[in-house]
Amino acid sequence: MKLLKLTIFLLFISFFNNSYSQELVLPGDHPDPSVVKIGEDYWAAGTTSNWMPAFPIYHSKDLKKWTQKSAVFKVLPQWADFYMWAPEISYDKGKVYVYYTAHKKDGNLCIGAAVADKPDGIYTDLGPLMCQPAGSIDAFPMRDNNGKLYMIWKEDGNSVQKPTPIWAMEMKEDRTGLIGKKTELFRGDQPWENGLVEGVSIVKNGEYFYAIYAAAGCCGIKCNYGTGIARSKNLLGPWEKYANNPVLASTDNWTCPGHGTPVKKDGKNYFLYHGYSAEESVYAGRQGLLIEFEFTTDGWIKFKQNNKKYTAKRVVKSDDFSGKSLSLYWQWSIFKDIKLNLGKKYLEISALPDVSGAYIGQSVNHSDYTAEAVIIKATAEAGIAIIGDDRQIIFASVNDGKVLLKQVKNGEISILKTISLPSIKATGKFPVKLKLHAQQNHLFTFYYAIGNESFVKINAEPVDGSFLPPWDRALRVGLTVLGTPDHSATFSSFSLK
Repeated sequence: MKLLKLTIFLLFISFFNNSYSQELVLPGDHPDPSVVKIGEDYWAAGTTSNWMPAFPIYHSKDLKKWTQKSAVFKVLPQWADFYMWAPEISYDKGKVYVYYTAHKKDGNLCIGAAVADKPDGIYTDLGPLMCQPAGSIDAFPMRDNNGKLYMIWKEDGNSVQKPTPIWAMEMKEDRTGLIGKKTELFRGDQPWENGLVEGVSIVKNGEYFYAIYAAAGCCGIKCNYGTGIARSKNLLGPWEKYANNPVLASTDNWTCPGHGTPVKKDGKNYFLYHGYSAEESVYAGRQGLLIEFEFTTDGWIKFKQNNKKYTAKRVVKSDDFSGKSLSLYWQWSIFKDIKLNLGKKYLEISALPDVSGAYIGQSVNHSDYTAEAVIIKATAEAGIAIIGDDRQIIFASVNDGKVLLKQVKNGEISILKTISLPSIKATGKFPVKLKLHAQQNHLFTFYYAIGNESFVKINAEPVDGSFLPPWDRALRVGLTVLGTPDHSATFSSFSLK
């Protein structure tokens, strides 16, 4: 599938962590990563929140080099409307299951399940399994010592100023429902947890079940997330928490680590989880990290420590829209009906009339980057954008013989700059090139060029986009088209360097 030409180059980054040997393996916005081994291959999934398609599926042979293969949902399950969180991918008796969280229409957060015959799909939704009044999130399947299947999850009490117990309840083998009564395993009762525990994954070793869990505040600039360990000889308890928790905490390079899944490779144990880069901050999102751990002689878990220097692969992406379908790198708002027409080396996007338009975007991996787009035809306002969500966006656009620089903050639009282009208005001359340059991942400078002319800077001082990312998501850079749905804009290329 020749949708996206990738130029891979190496950017050497030294991770001299004082405490942990954390390796970046899923750069960019990949919260709550889950991983499973099927045969000799590894498959992973991650949170998409209010981006579609929901829950990208990644493949790897070595836990370090990952390639996106598909997504669980290209359209939303019928019962859900937003907040697609925490997919847990698992394999059992020849079937692949993804347990996930979503907001139920006219309800609250629920846990659902989907099933497929192979990890890259196609997935069939099985519907919601648990919907508590305060919300139910972060499902994890686990069998007890007798082989009985349970679902482990968090009651989202923190959303209504209540405790956050971790529950277990027997699950039907066909994953269509829970049976029996729920049992509380533990809750946030230690000072460092700040009353909140979540993101539990469980692994069995010897006589113990070990719960690797996250605690405190997951997200945003003020996060204080960490990772703890609890153990029990029986799945339903009693559970004992490790006295030296948290076992993973913020370092000089990675902050707020947590919410992941343990997995084995070559007889060694690893944990795939997320953290914020201290350099790229919240703007690049919660990125996928890998760390090795071992079971200690006194019956606990110890994460590997060293000062190894890692080489992180970085990607330059360019899309000439030459494939039969849109590249998997593109995402769009869960709340918008995006109409796309992929032709022979062009992408046509139908306009939408709201303040942010019909936009598609890609996640960013760096503090400093440049994105360029080429518009070859437009009957609507067409632009290049840095995107937080529907109500937080900054973009440069061309429309009616003018170049515009706009900012949308909390749904309120401001025009920051207007440049008249009489030649375009008189002749409809295209192509028009638009460019966005990012510094420190939140300072943005925009440029335009007509035909083969040189780029002209639109704003002399960078626009500060610190306000853009929602609390649980990261920035996207991409394209937007504004106007009535019967109008559109056509792009011949997009690049992100």
